Amino acid sequence: MQSYLKVLYDQELKTITEISIPLDNVMDMMKSIARLFLILIVVGCAQQALAQKVVSKVVLDAGHGGKDPGAIGSFSKEKDIALGITLKVRDILNREMPQLKTILTRDADFFVELKGRHEIANKANADLFISIHVNSTAGTRSRVQSGTRRVKQGRKYVTVPVYKTIVNRATSVSGTETYVLGLSRNSQKEKAIGEYSETVSDEPGLMDENDPTTAIIIAQYSQAFLGRSVTLGSKVQQNFGKLGRGNFGVKQKSLEVLAGSAMPGVLIEVGFINNAEEEAYLNSPAGQDALARAIATAIIDYKLELERKK
Repeated sequence: MQSYLKVLYDQELKTITEISIPLDNVMDMMKSIARLFLILIVVGCAQQALAQKVVSKVVLDAGHGGKDPGAIGSFSKEKDIALGITLKVRDILNREMPQLKTILTRDADFFVELKGRHEIANKANADLFISIHVNSTAGTRSRVQSGTRRVKQGRKYVTVPVYKTIVNRATSVSGTETYVLGLSRNSQKEKAIGEYSETVSDEPGLMDENDPTTAIIIAQYSQAFLGRSVTLGSKVQQNFGKLGRGNFGVKQKSLEVLAGSAMPGVLIEVGFINNAEEEAYLNSPAGQDALARAIATAIIDYKLELERKK
């Protein structure tokens, strides 16, 4: 952003110095240059404020819950696995980094609307949003003969086959992936940043809704949050890889639960519930402990990395 504005400034300055222009036009250009300088200063303040912001609160969001089971496996439900891992992440963080406050969107089997989840994070003035989910594939459909029946054709009765459709939800696909916000929901993210500007920035009055430069500052924060989300997501996936879990990487997806939060955030898919081997792993104490450790370690590393850059 700053380099782009500098190019505009240099172009206008060259125009003034090399070409004979009426005084009124020169004054207009000088005003434009002054505005550009103001934008540069404001953007610099926004970047400095963001760099100084520490990670002191993290929201842990267990996907689905209550009436919404999420994906369903052969013997378990996504909502229960997600909650089990989320509670373990909280316990690790509380034990190993007590100065980092953890906030849960749910701590038992009840339903929370998607908007309610990021509202919890925004009202808590959180610095990070982590949503934990379990993956599933769509499954395959096949048409098989289930029997026969007699039907009349003309004067005779003939036997014809009867078919039914079988849905096979089992899959051999396995692995993990982490999502950050997709570009198509940037406007929603920027709206959330604007609405919670006093909690997003530690610099009082930096984002004044009556100031035209505020839109630029909000865009800066939105891009910075995306970059930080990718950083965190990469750490999560690297830790999963160390466990020997399949790694589908960090991807962008336009998810409501990420779009409405005025902070960096990721949605983590810890495995496939319709893969028999992975479902057993996701429900085992050892599997949940390992996945929770990978996520918690990524959060701690992310926090410490930001603090070293201050």
